[in-house]
Amino acid sequence: MSDELVVVTVTYSPGTHLDRFLATLSHATDRPVTVVMADNGSTDGAPEAAVERYPNAHLLRTGANLGYGGAVNRAVEAYLHDPSYAGDAEFFIVANPDVQWGPHSIDEMLAAAARWPRAGSLGPLVRDPDGSVYPSARHQPSLIRGGMHAVVGPFWRNNPWTAAYRQERLEPSERPVGWLSGSCLLLRRSAFDQVKGFDERYFMYMEDVDLGDRLAAAGWSNVYVPAAEILHDKGHATGRDPARNLAAHHTSTYTFLADRHPGWWQAPLRWSIRSALAVRAGLVVRSSRRKLAKGLR
Repeated sequence: MSDELVVVTVTYSPGTHLDRFLATLSHATDRPVTVVMADNGSTDGAPEAAVERYPNAHLLRTGANLGYGGAVNRAVEAYLHDPSYAGDAEFFIVANPDVQWGPHSIDEMLAAAARWPRAGSLGPLVRDPDGSVYPSARHQPSLIRGGMHAVVGPFWRNNPWTAAYRQERLEPSERPVGWLSGSCLLLRRSAFDQVKGFDERYFMYMEDVDLGDRLAAAGWSNVYVPAAEILHDKGHATGRDPARNLAAHHTSTYTFLADRHPGWWQAPLRWSIRSALAVRAGLVVRSSRRKLAKGLR
């Protein structure tokens, strides 16, 4: 295994998050690291400043806002398939720029990868800024469990479908799961290439759920590694336009569920899913706008 490790992050005016991401990366691994910033059109100057400050950081302009998965795919094509950068490295990292790395977090995931030779993806324990554990390791969303979580989750926080889907009542343990949060993933190159990377139809949200599902279908595992920890200050990009991003979440959810139920005889099911998600989207967007309006008073 090559010691060189490529870390891909997708930037879109990341602000001060990016500097914390790069500054804490040295705590995560003793390996030499090349950081690729796949930039979707930043206007704040943060990626350019990072290139000046961190010699191991490289800026790849995607030319448009390709979404998360599309930008990652471009970076993988440009750097992971270029032997001058990645060599014969077996693994690479994909992480959001608002991640702060815990001590030895990457090395812990690499050690776990040796214990799980069929792991296509591995993910750390993710903490929210208040220190609480975010449920980043989940079941795949079955029609009932995932559908009920999507529809009633925002209005009934303690519903049994959400609790089961998020595995939030389980103690953290190293184990295979349905999918792992795309906020931070250690990916095996051969597995990622086999499934042809992220599905670029998912502009935002569900691209990690879809990747985990396709890796499992191809015979790989998604392994949760709670010995590795990161802090994720999530929402720095998604919070800019709540209505648009909530709508994108529902579009991605429908795409995922419709893909898994494609038969002509399942058309009524797809219509029901679309209608339920549309109602939910309208309710959640209105609630978000009311909260925003109150905050501006």
